[in-house]
Amino acid sequence: MKFLSFAAGKLGKALLVMLGVVVVNFFLIRMAPGDPAEVMAGESGASDPAFVAQLRQQFGLDRPVLVQLGTYIAGAIRLDLGYSYRNHVPVLELIASRLPATLLLMAAAFVLSLAFGVAIGALAARTRFNNRHRWLDSVVMSSAMLLYATPLFWLSLLSVIVFSLTLGWFPAFGMESVGAGHSGWARMWDVARHLVLPAGSLAVFFIAVYARLTRAAMLEVMGQDFVKTARAKGVAPGRVLRVHVLRNALLPVATFAGVQLGQLAGGAILTETVFSWPGIGRLMFDALMQRDYQLLLGIFLVTSAIVVGFNFITDLVYRWLDPRIGAGMAGAR
Repeated sequence: MKFLSFAAGKLGKALLVMLGVVVVNFFLIRMAPGDPAEVMAGESGASDPAFVAQLRQQFGLDRPVLVQLGTYIAGAIRLDLGYSYRNHVPVLELIASRLPATLLLMAAAFVLSLAFGVAIGALAARTRFNNRHRWLDSVVMSSAMLLYATPLFWLSLLSVIVFSLTLGWFPAFGMESVGAGHSGWARMWDVARHLVLPAGSLAVFFIAVYARLTRAAMLEVMGQDFVKTARAKGVAPGRVLRVHVLRNALLPVATFAGVQLGQLAGGAILTETVFSWPGIGRLMFDALMQRDYQLLLGIFLVTSAIVVGFNFITDLVYRWLDPRIGAGMAGAR
């Protein structure tokens, strides 16, 4: 019952956050320059004021702003995010067709960053633990800092030049080869090859963060008394690192992993634009260029829902792993 009460409280806060996101995004879009009705009229080859007024009435743009906001919130509750006049399909249907590609990119980047980041950080901490090859620790940490400071868009463009144009190892753009007609395992392999560069570019920043975080956490645990006792008892250094040090150092890593899932949604937008990955990030860029404000609102809402959902799941996992978290919050209140 305590867990359900904790979950209900977190869910209520998540819904309030989503409502705030909807309101803020709605007014930000309305403040953007340009009239969607005039854009639609221009694309149809008609600039007659009467036709523009008709379009405003058709899409509800002639109503008061608060009425438009209430209509949009009511529609969002019914999962009706409006209609994309540019693509001539409902917004939710268009986003649903692009969302799997974004989730695939985020999942691949998450796995890559977590696996390589923890491994590199553990390797650097091991050199300190064994007091051998300490130069390797300096090289690893310096490389991690360099990757951390590298802008994502520059790294993405550089990976295209080096690994695609120069070496020809991986495709540069898209999700699969156009017109190849692959199916089954052949299609999966084709998608995997297209996924390497965007997922790798998106993961590099978080690899550096995980490496530094893992190293710092392991060095802190190494100074604990139970680690010194295990070494004094003659436990093999490798087992001390795996069982006593690494397992206890993974808690801050797990904490950041929950936060990273939300940050990946924002990073995927830029990555998809650079690599022409057919996800909602690329869709948002196209909608912005086309002034498809209804589609932009829908993408903002779905992206925010993904971030809030990831944080909600993270809170539940923390509460399940350590019931003292909920108790501590209750005591603080």
